[in-house]
Amino acid sequence: MLTVDFSRFPLAPGDRVLDLGRGAGRHAFERYRRGAQVVALDQNAEEIREVAKWFAAMAEAGEAPEGATATAMEGDALALPFPDESFDVVIISEVMEHIPDDKGVLAEMVRVLKPGGRIAVTVPRYGPEKVCWTLSDAYHEVEGGHIRIYKAEELLAKIREAGLKPYGTHHAHALHSPYWWLKCAFGVDNDKALPVRAYHKLLVWDIMKKPLATRVAEQALNPLIGKSFVAYATKPHLPRLSEAAAK
Repeated sequence: MLTVDFSRFPLAPGDRVLDLGRGAGRHAFERYRRGAQVVALDQNAEEIREVAKWFAAMAEAGEAPEGATATAMEGDALALPFPDESFDVVIISEVMEHIPDDKGVLAEMVRVLKPGGRIAVTVPRYGPEKVCWTLSDAYHEVEGGHIRIYKAEELLAKIREAGLKPYGTHHAHALHSPYWWLKCAFGVDNDKALPVRAYHKLLVWDIMKKPLATRVAEQALNPLIGKSFVAYATKPHLPRLSEAAAK
C-alpha cells in the first residue's frame, strides 16, 4: 500500500533515494523494484533488520533490475549520517507527526538533498486524524505516538521555510479512515470487535485484489476523507556566482 504517487513523483533508474523513518519499508521496496539506489533508515533496529531481510529476498528473487541497490540502516533523522547533497530523492512518510523537532528533520532532509532534487512528505490528514484523537486518547497518548496534527497549510509553510518549493499535493487512503475510526471507537487494542474485524477483512481484500469498484470509490472519497496528506517539493538550484553578482 503506497502513499506516495509515483506518477506525480517521478523516479529514474539509478536515482539515489533516502527513505527516512521507514518502518516496514513499503516505499523502499517499490523504489528498489524501480531501479533506484535505495537507503532505508529508521531508528528502530528490529524493523530495519526486517527490511534488510526483505531486500535480500528481493535480490535473490530477481525482483530488482540490474544496477539497483538497497541498504537498510539504523540512524537518527535529526543527525543523518550522510554528506551534504547526497540524494536525488528523499521520502518521509507518516513520520513527522511523531517527532518533536519537525523543523530539524526538514533541515536535515534539505541538507542531504541535491539541488534540483525532489522530496515527498506524507502525514495524517487533519480532519480524519482529529476524529481519531476525539474518539480515543489511547490512539495518540502512547510512547512514540502522534504528538501533533498538521493542517495542510501549516505543513506547506514549514516545507517552504526549510527552503523547499512545493509543487503538488493530494490525499490518499480514504478507505482506511473509517477503519481507524472504528478502532478508536471500540478500543485501539481491541481487534476482536466485530465491526473492526469485518472492516479489516475488507481492507485486506481490497489491497490483495485491487477491485475496480473500491479503486474508484477511494479515488472519489480521497478529497473528502483521505487518511493521508501528501506534499511534493523540490530543492531549488542556487544561483551561479556570476548571476548573483550581476543582480
